[in-house]
Amino acid sequence: MTVDERRLDGNAMAGLLQEVFRVEMTSAMAICAGCGAMNPVARIDVYADAPGMVARCPTCGQVLLRVVHGRGRMWLDPSGIACVELADMDA
Repeated sequence: MTVDERRLDGNAMAGLLQEVFRVEMTSAMAICAGCGAMNPVARIDVYADAPGMVARCPTCGQVLLRVVHGRGRMWLDPSGIACVELADMDA
């Protein structure tokens, strides 16, 4: 199986991210700490065929986010994201 065949989009992480952030995250904008590209979470590249999920920047390929969920715990490493922009729910 090639890398392209394994790639999903950010919607594959929607449920898992909503558990953590309690808001709809697929329309949130993520800024890559590596190249500065800004993409909606729904457009980032996700690989889910490991013990967890890995999200990569669709522009430069840098790892943006790692999420592992199991045994009643969740590990979240967002070190590749410089900033996340969410819509103001009160506006």
